[in-house]
Amino acid sequence: MFSQGQIIFGILFFIAFVISAVYSYRKDIQVHKTFYKGNYKILLGFIGFIAILFLIKVFFKR
Repeated sequence: MFSQGQIIFGILFFIAFVISAVYSYRKDIQVHKTFYKGNYKILLGFIGFIAILFLIKVFFKR
């Protein structure tokens, strides 16, 4: 499916991406604490909305 060179490139790209994402997050952690205090509420609301849509789909399928 993939050549060995493509697999190696994919693994190295993934490692570099994770390292740069962690570095960027660590660098901006104070900004995140200041401006994004209640973002977990939005995430919970979004997950709840998706769950409600799923329940509606299951309910009307029967």
